[in-house]
Amino acid sequence: MSNTSFSAKDTDLSALFIGDKAENGQLYKDLLGKLVDEHLGWRQNYMPQDKPMISAEQQTSPEFRGTVNNMKDVLDELSSRLRSQSVPWHNAGRYWGHMNSETLMPAILAYNYAMLWNGNNVAYESSPATSQMEEEVGLEFATLMGYKNGWGHIVADGSLANLEGLWYARNIKSLPFAMKAVDPTIVAGKTDWELSNMSTKEIMDLVEANGDKIDEIKAKSARGGKDLDKLGKWLVPQTKHYSWLKAADIIGIGLDQVIPVPVDSNYRMDINELEKIIRELASTETPILGVVGVVGSTEEGAVDGINEIAELRNKLVKEGIYFYFHIDAAYGGYGRAILLDEDNKLIPYKDLQSKFAEYNVFTEEENLVSEHTYNAYAAFPEAESVTIDPHKMGYIPYSAGGIAIQDIRMRDVISYFATYVFEKGADIPALLGAYILEGSKAGATAASVWAAHKTLPLNVTGYGKLVGASIEGARRFYNFLSGLEFKVGDKTIEVHPLTDPDFNMVDYVFQEKGNNNLVEMNELNHEFYNQASYVTGSIYGNEYLTSHTDFAIPDYGNSPFKFVNNLGVTEEGWKEAGKVTVLRAAVMTPYMNKAENFDYFAPKIKQAMQEKLEAIYEDRK
Repeated sequence: MSNTSFSAKDTDLSALFIGDKAENGQLYKDLLGKLVDEHLGWRQNYMPQDKPMISAEQQTSPEFRGTVNNMKDVLDELSSRLRSQSVPWHNAGRYWGHMNSETLMPAILAYNYAMLWNGNNVAYESSPATSQMEEEVGLEFATLMGYKNGWGHIVADGSLANLEGLWYARNIKSLPFAMKAVDPTIVAGKTDWELSNMSTKEIMDLVEANGDKIDEIKAKSARGGKDLDKLGKWLVPQTKHYSWLKAADIIGIGLDQVIPVPVDSNYRMDINELEKIIRELASTETPILGVVGVVGSTEEGAVDGINEIAELRNKLVKEGIYFYFHIDAAYGGYGRAILLDEDNKLIPYKDLQSKFAEYNVFTEEENLVSEHTYNAYAAFPEAESVTIDPHKMGYIPYSAGGIAIQDIRMRDVISYFATYVFEKGADIPALLGAYILEGSKAGATAASVWAAHKTLPLNVTGYGKLVGASIEGARRFYNFLSGLEFKVGDKTIEVHPLTDPDFNMVDYVFQEKGNNNLVEMNELNHEFYNQASYVTGSIYGNEYLTSHTDFAIPDYGNSPFKFVNNLGVTEEGWKEAGKVTVLRAAVMTPYMNKAENFDYFAPKIKQAMQEKLEAIYEDRK
């Protein structure tokens, strides 16, 4: 029974995590014990008249006891290896690295519990409870994106969701040609160029109107494997995740069809370059299969101008040019929750600060969401599909990715039906497996995401507060790094953040003052990473942990040059180095938003950085 007297305004995020010092450890054990007892009781109470399959006599046999002791030994070894070789990403102020953090206790408990029921969400008959939960979660994804008639579901991760997004684009874009092959009257009067530029809505309307021919049309679509290279180019920003190359390979359109779009000095897709590329392609009647906008790039946390991409498409439509639009918001998708009110409606930008204050989203009365980021999130409903990962900013255990589609009818273009698993024509969620890339999938994942969403609604009253905590923590870390200096012997080491963060990721570099040699600066930052990671010494004893990445010319072009040039690096020096090595912190911790917590760790972080820099220069002697 839900707590009807509870108000979302009273949500205390600290009650929803085990805690970096296991402050809520007993609460976790109590709740888990209660759930396990309920499961054991369920087993005992189902057909109580049946005899036990494991007798008391068997349980006392030497073989049984020996097997139990062997199992205990295995689990002891498992515990030892995990305790000594795992990264302490849960720590509030010591871990400033990869996209990993505390996971929500209700999500962990739901996963723990649902594993006991072994649900397989491919078919309703295997998992009635968790299949319904996944259906509810998918509709929540669609609502979060602003879709009125959308749909969604859970996948293993963002890579599979991206693959599915390209799958949708490929099949939908090929349907007009399939219709022409099956019944030319459906698309009578359209040239091949016009068929290549039909909107998704127009195509789905025709599919719906010709439902009696759908199987025949699908058989003639890209599913048949012919002429995939003629569907056009797939445009992705230089900040793309590597999964897009995998997707183009697997889906069959080929890597040659993937075109990187330059990004600006803020690592956002350059909308002018995008338009230029599209117009150059259109001038030779080369179709554009689709465009990907990234919200929360994996290396910078950058937010592309989704609104600008949507506006460009609206302009080009008038010229007969149309492309499928997918948003890769694997990292940043949950961020949209901070902009939705109690009724899941978009909050006007001018009202954000007062709404944030009403729900205590930030610890200080401020608005840390830029107008650029707001406008990008506001335009989400314009895209046909969106990737979102619960196991990132959803604070849910792996593996839990997700995808939402704008129009529920779209799922029909990728559907397959296996009669031994589900029956065509049956009600959803019975047919979930027919509309997704995967087959067997964990019901425990659906239960985990479902429980998290019920505890923290996908709006400003719930996830908005959690996302807000990470954004505010990132802001504190960014301010801390800005202007930070260290004295190591006769040298001064400066810290320079890469950009003002769009979301909650902070990238930065160390630079030896007066040394503008980029090759040497890169070496310094890579050596620092070695000191602040699993590479050097004991992970358990490391007082500051981070991650790193390279922005190299083959991937990023000259977009990083403005940053390094501001540090004194010449164009010649940039070309000689060919890259800039940066340290990266995805600030997902839910605790560093509070000034007293950050102020406690700030001097400890500074001291740890000092010691690592001293160790680097000592090793160089």
